[in-house]
Amino acid sequence: MDKKRLAKFEARARVIKAMAHPARLIILEELAERGERCVCELTELVGTDMSTVSRHLSQLRNAGLVTDEKRGTMVYYRLRVKCLTSFFSCVEAVLQQNASDHRELVTLETS
Repeated sequence: MDKKRLAKFEARARVIKAMAHPARLIILEELAERGERCVCELTELVGTDMSTVSRHLSQLRNAGLVTDEKRGTMVYYRLRVKCLTSFFSCVEAVLQQNASDHRELVTLETS
């Protein structure tokens, strides 16, 4: 594989790795569904302390998934791209297919 193609896959992996935590998925879904949110709102939603949420947001920002804007003492976050909704729909389709496959397997085993 050439270096340019490998670099593309490595970049994709960095974005996917940044999303690979339940708290970060909660944050991303909230921003996708409700738009811009301040850190305090996200802290309440995730149910952890502000420093933990800030670290999660930093990872999402470094991966290019969110952007922030400081207004006075508050920092507001929003998605940089809207396509995450499609990604989440795809993940849900995989989960539904896996559940269906599992049900079929259980049905076959009990027959």
